[in-house]
Amino acid sequence: MLTVKNVYASYGGSLILQGVNLSIAPKEIKALMGRNGMGKTTLMRTVMGLLPPRSGEIIFNNEPIHNLQTHEIAAKGLSYVPQGRDIFGDFTVWENLRLGMLKSDRSSRNIPEGVFEYFPILAERRNQKAGTFSGGEQQMLAIARALVTRPKMLLLDEPSEGIQPSIVDQISEILTKINRETGLTILLVEQNVEMVLDTAMSCAFMEKGQIVESCPIEAVRQDDSIITCHMAL
Repeated sequence: MLTVKNVYASYGGSLILQGVNLSIAPKEIKALMGRNGMGKTTLMRTVMGLLPPRSGEIIFNNEPIHNLQTHEIAAKGLSYVPQGRDIFGDFTVWENLRLGMLKSDRSSRNIPEGVFEYFPILAERRNQKAGTFSGGEQQMLAIARALVTRPKMLLLDEPSEGIQPSIVDQISEILTKINRETGLTILLVEQNVEMVLDTAMSCAFMEKGQIVESCPIEAVRQDDSIITCHMAL
């Protein structure tokens, strides 16, 4: 589904990604973990074309996308929920979802009902301004907005950040259900260990701009020193 091959990327003169190699299989939920400042968000932004790679390849569905613009990458079936969510607080739930479909053909701009089935609270409050929502509700809206275009793969950056544990559990269950029922592939950048264990099928660890280890999630469940080794300060 997605393959990152020897990718280097930088902000200004600072090299952040230093030869990243990563692969995500179709229908897989892969977690990307690591301490702050290791390049996880930079990798997500590079995959989405928000930061052009200096070198290397990014292949999605057997097509190179590393030279494409962000809107072209999105049209290929990749959708991104950035850290901080970026919802429009002065717009209603319905307006936020409609904004997610602006790049779609006019004939396919109807919001899929399945989105409301996964997030019924959004249907109940579709006319409420998003800025009045809690952090967890805003995260649900951000994920729903990413799903309205029916993507093949979803990139999520720190979805549990600033959200109470019960809502994190709920989001984890929803993501697992979406993956099971639709086959949506998910790359999840996350530092919440419980969410990773509950949601992911495999895990990759990033240090100093490189992937240093990848393993099935079952290996992490059986040996928590794997996480301790890569996440300890």
